[in-house]
Amino acid sequence: MTKVKQRVVIVGASPKPERYSNRAVALLIENGHEAIPVHPTATTIHGAHAVPHLSDVRDHVDTVTLYVSPTISSSLEKELLTLHPDRVIFNPDSENETLRRNLESHGIRTVEACTLVLLKTNQFDEA
Repeated sequence: MTKVKQRVVIVGASPKPERYSNRAVALLIENGHEAIPVHPTATTIHGAHAVPHLSDVRDHVDTVTLYVSPTISSSLEKELLTLHPDRVIFNPDSENETLRRNLESHGIRTVEACTLVLLKTNQFDEA
């Protein structure tokens, strides 16, 4: 059995194949990561069990990758601080400077980058 590289939460995951967040779930799984999609109604995305809320995620996660607007991500600050992932990735159009500063002040590393590009260029584990 192959060891999972990272546990990755995808906030804003979509069951719609044309969405970048959907592609991210598929590519994370393809690259050996455990994907945990967060979607209010979907139960699975690419075979990964989805949870309706970030607060439903239990146990340590390595990375949270955000595919939501700054307004939505701001409302998730408490849950992100409670979960305390090693890293939060702000994908294009999800950048939130206030949230980024607050997370970093609590010891959570942040990156502004595209998860898909990081995965396709073999930089995901290092970014």
